[in-house]
Amino acid sequence: MTQLRTQSLRRAAIVAPLRTAVGKFGGSLSSMGAGDLGAVIIKALIERTGIDPARVDDVVFAQGYGNGEAPAIGRWSWLAAGYPIEVPGYQLDRRCGSGLQAVIDAAMMVQTGASDVVLAGGVESMSNVEHYTTQIRKGVKSGGLELHDRLTRGRVMSQPISRFGVITGMIETAENCAKDYGITREACDAYAVRSHQRATAAWANGLFADELVPVPVPQRKGDPVLFAHDEGYRADATMESLGALRPLEGGVVTAGNASQQNDAGAACLVVAEDKLEELGLEPIAWFHSWAAAGCEPSRMGIGPVPAVERLFRRSGLGWNDLGVIELNEAFAPQVLAVLKGWGWSDDDSRHEILNVNGSGISLGHPIGATGGRILANLTREMQRRGSRYGLETMCIGGGQGLAAIFERA
Repeated sequence: MTQLRTQSLRRAAIVAPLRTAVGKFGGSLSSMGAGDLGAVIIKALIERTGIDPARVDDVVFAQGYGNGEAPAIGRWSWLAAGYPIEVPGYQLDRRCGSGLQAVIDAAMMVQTGASDVVLAGGVESMSNVEHYTTQIRKGVKSGGLELHDRLTRGRVMSQPISRFGVITGMIETAENCAKDYGITREACDAYAVRSHQRATAAWANGLFADELVPVPVPQRKGDPVLFAHDEGYRADATMESLGALRPLEGGVVTAGNASQQNDAGAACLVVAEDKLEELGLEPIAWFHSWAAAGCEPSRMGIGPVPAVERLFRRSGLGWNDLGVIELNEAFAPQVLAVLKGWGWSDDDSRHEILNVNGSGISLGHPIGATGGRILANLTREMQRRGSRYGLETMCIGGGQGLAAIFERA
């Protein structure tokens, strides 16, 4: 590991961002725990890049729903993949922004000279999220015992109730954005149809082939089955089919225009610019800049608006510099509210560079892996289009926004 530098920052290169296909909740990946799924993507990345695993200085992994079966999942998954015990690892959680934050953390470690090579990524197995209780540690003398579903409880407890009251979940926050910005059910369904159509077209045109890692899923009998195709997008989505779905809470959000609960993993190497040639690595992009911002928890979906505003102010870049934009689709009304907050019109030409191959509504939202999934496709789309800069941004439960700009290598 290099000594800390006190002078100019080194550039941080993004190398070989990869992802697994995204599994449905209770679907093809549900038999695999998050730690084992993390081991799969880590092993694939090491094999794809050909790097000596002993040259990795640290492993930074995101997980939105951490669990006792694989604590400090970056370290756990690294060891499960069979790699050197001398390499440390840790886990971080910025909710929906966790996967992107892992890459940001890795980039800052490289830029400052704390590390030369960091493996960054994230994993989520929402199918295997725990149920838990806080009542039994001191014993229960009589009566029942309450178990919380960490998935639903985590959404209710994303902010302190003592300050903000009860927010029933992320759907409520999306409905609030719809009311604030006058978003209609029809507009939500139209956006969702476009997302499903773009994901379908991307699969038909082989646009995910280079970024995907097949997952060998163990079976009770026989050989493992390879999982290598996103399960959630609806190739037959239409205004009629989505319009037939009932709103989840009486407003505009339905199962067809909201993101899904999913299982997946994603990872990349973040490498110091002066180590690329020595290690025989080819960057696909450079980390450029980032910003986070807070917002009202009951309107958490609007987080990308202040985050991107802060990012542009800090980086000196603006909308006209971007060739590809990725805004994670937590909910269609959330996306449409953000676009209004950014000042986009319905016929704005920037729609043509936004989520060009689908996003959370169609491809899925495996919380800890989402940032890496987006990065894998964003950087390759920048290569295909010859775009110099690409933006990745998302809203975050509890009231935050996160945004980062990457520069094509």
